[in-house]
Amino acid sequence: MHDGARSGHPSLVQADDFNKEGHVHRILGQRRCPLVEFLLQGTTINSAVYCETLKKLRHAIQNKGRGMLRVAILLLHDNARQHSVAQTQDLITSFRWEQMDHPAYSPDLAPSDFHLFLHLKKFLGRKRFDDDDDLKDAVQKWLTSQAAAFYEEGIQKLVPRYDKCLNNGGEYVEK
Repeated sequence: MHDGARSGHPSLVQADDFNKEGHVHRILGQRRCPLVEFLLQGTTINSAVYCETLKKLRHAIQNKGRGMLRVAILLLHDNARQHSVAQTQDLITSFRWEQMDHPAYSPDLAPSDFHLFLHLKKFLGRKRFDDDDDLKDAVQKWLTSQAAAFYEEGIQKLVPRYDKCLNNGGEYVEK
């Protein structure tokens, strides 16, 4: 990863950049989950909604991660339309965030799927909640209680998956 002259477009970080020693540490900065957001049931996640979430994330990083916006922020999201349209890309460019290049149709490269939700599912297993607010409260507390090492572990698991996917021509990896 480099922080040279900027073209005005978000940088795409390749697998070789991602594997550099210490890179994950710089991404996480020894921080916990900076933002937990629940959308109203039935909300369609379009570019406008996604951009508002990115703005909230940037604000949360500013407030909780003093100085983190001075170093490169690496954003990993898939290539869904709301992530790739001009409105979203312009916002990411204005934030000076870098993006991981995400091969098409690679759900196995989402740490939320293979790490975060796996553990969250175990936590929630066999629990009963009186209403949605109780569930949201439990999930928020669980997410914010996880140490930075938990999130770092998920990112570290991504590295071999990302390499395997790229070495497989972008094909679905699964394990």
